[in-house]
Amino acid sequence: MLTVLAGLGLGLSLIVAIGAQNVFVLRQGIRREHVLAVVIICAASDAALIAAGVAGLGFVLSAAPWLVVVARWAGALFLLTYGVLAARRAWRGGEELRVDGTEAEDPSAPLPHSATSTLVRPRLAPVILTTLALTWLNPHVYLDTVLMLGSIAATHGDDRWLFAGGAIAASILWFTALGFGARYLGRWLRTPLSWRILDAVIAVVMITIAVSLVLPVLRG
Repeated sequence: MLTVLAGLGLGLSLIVAIGAQNVFVLRQGIRREHVLAVVIICAASDAALIAAGVAGLGFVLSAAPWLVVVARWAGALFLLTYGVLAARRAWRGGEELRVDGTEAEDPSAPLPHSATSTLVRPRLAPVILTTLALTWLNPHVYLDTVLMLGSIAATHGDDRWLFAGGAIAASILWFTALGFGARYLGRWLRTPLSWRILDAVIAVVMITIAVSLVLPVLRG
């Protein structure tokens, strides 16, 4: 039990931070767009990476550091593009969340059929692709799940899979809470200005992370 709790605590300490993936999950949760699919993909991806780290993939990445460098540049390019698009939305504006009086009283209630939004609900496929890209093109994910969690799990010997189970549970709990709990922020995001501010914050976070990914490579 202590091993499971150790994995749960370390897992939460690694994923509960402002990052590209968390920011995207938060935005989808606020907009209530394909939240279940996003949460499942993020949690399942973390579970696969943690399992791979415990199984020994971390040694492969340690022996081939160029793979991390490639992931850094690919991830930085994607995050930069996403950040620029968010900055464009923030500059142009025009996005808002408009719902009826029932939603204003109970933010946890599902959106009614009469609810409208200035933007068309996006299709599922682009959301899935974006979620996968933000997860699998982020080298920090590999460093945290495959290398760090994998190496620490190895110190638990035969109980390493219990440790991994705790870390996987942490990921499931976090993304579920983040995705489905974000709807309670909806009441403060009903105006175009609030969404412009949110998109501006997203743009800053994404671009900052993109720069931070390649700085170690540029510095040699």
